[in-house]
Amino acid sequence: MVRRRPGTLFPLELDILDVGTVLQASEGSFYGFSLAKRLAGPDGKLAAHGTLYKALSRMSEAGLIEEDWEDPGIAAAEGRPRRRLYRITGVGAAARDREHARLVDEHRVAARVADQGIA
Repeated sequence: MVRRRPGTLFPLELDILDVGTVLQASEGSFYGFSLAKRLAGPDGKLAAHGTLYKALSRMSEAGLIEEDWEDPGIAAAEGRPRRRLYRITGVGAAARDREHARLVDEHRVAARVADQGIA
């Protein structure tokens, strides 16, 4: 099992927050399959949908996102099952921003070390 450094996000969690932010800005919320399509690699495949949904559940429990079920009338009108809708919380947005700042700092340190020839 991969251990998380305190105060950091797994790369998939950061990707979820980044892509979720874009989807949420345009649609008000997002659902798992729309997220999976955006997260898919160039070959159109995501590592595993189970991994995505476990991450979404973990993030919901941590307060990074909130979830709710779509109105059943909308799903019925479109002839499909209801979707579980997700929204990024203020806590999630702050965690995303902190993680990006941490990654930028790590990159700066690594570049400085490389420039100075320190191994």
